[in-house]
Amino acid sequence: MAKTASKDTAATAAEGADSTPLPENYEAALAELEGLVARMEGGSLSLEESLSAYRRGATLVTFCQQQLEKVEQQVRVLDGETLKPLPMSGAGTAATESGDDL
Repeated sequence: MAKTASKDTAATAAEGADSTPLPENYEAALAELEGLVARMEGGSLSLEESLSAYRRGATLVTFCQQQLEKVEQQVRVLDGETLKPLPMSGAGTAATESGDDL
């Protein structure tokens, strides 16, 4: 019977990780991920809790990667498919240069 309870606890922990909604943004996901890592490194989690935290962490890593890919795609669209370094200039130099031509 102890094995059944243990399996039920693991299943519940796994379901909890899967049913937890994703964070609203990249920063929130990263903060949650850092918290999970700290808890896991602390060594106070049970085996089931560690497995649940690992699964949640994997979900958060995937979410963060997707968010970064979306932003990179947006930058490519804005910059004509060629990523270029931003020019280093003084405050508003680009805006004043175009204004001088008028």
